[in-house]
Amino acid sequence: MRKFILAALSVLFISSVAYAEEIATLRGGTPLDEEPQAPLMLKEENADIKRVRNYPEQPPTIPHKIAGYQVDLNANKCMSCHSRRATETSQAPMISITHFMNRDNQFLASVSPRRYFCTQCHVSQNEAKPLVENTFVDVDDVIASEE
Repeated sequence: MRKFILAALSVLFISSVAYAEEIATLRGGTPLDEEPQAPLMLKEENADIKRVRNYPEQPPTIPHKIAGYQVDLNANKCMSCHSRRATETSQAPMISITHFMNRDNQFLASVSPRRYFCTQCHVSQNEAKPLVENTFVDVDDVIASEE
């Protein structure tokens, strides 16, 4: 019985080693004791063009560079253009009214603390090809195709 168990374990070990060689890893072929070359940073989009959303309830993406923006407990650079008072001079869209609601759906005079950190939901875009094909169809297109 012991010989059978040892033989089975050795077959499993050999097959797992062979299988492990086929697995693609984030390190590529770089050995563990070496540091792999970092990929180049992609260029951040700065078009200021409002994008179509890819799925229902998607937060709008940020259409401009935000490098160096301070968004922490002390300050929120986004609000210098997107607050209620600043939109008249900046011509930037005002943040959604939902950002002024607390957890009980009551409206506040200022931005809700749970909606204060913009980059928690909103992201800037890089000039890159999509990694996965998007098959989302907007509801307006679905209705138009049925008519």
